Amino acid sequence: MRNVPDQVAEELERRAAAEGLSVNALAVSLLTEAAAVSRNDSLFAQMPDLGLESDEIVDIIREARDR
Repeated sequence: MRNVPDQVAEELERRAAAEGLSVNALAVSLLTEAAAVSRNDSLFAQMPDLGLESDEIVDIIREARDR
């Protein structure tokens, strides 16, 4: 890879080898994941605010599962 700091390139090479991938395949996978996460922000921004805290949501889900 060009224009990548040595430490970053070495870590990518280590991770790629551990996962049985080429460095390019690993880089594409990581970039795809990063792009998907960036889309999550816009999806969350479009969701209505229901006025619920996360612990309330968890309780609702647990109660529904227990039925």
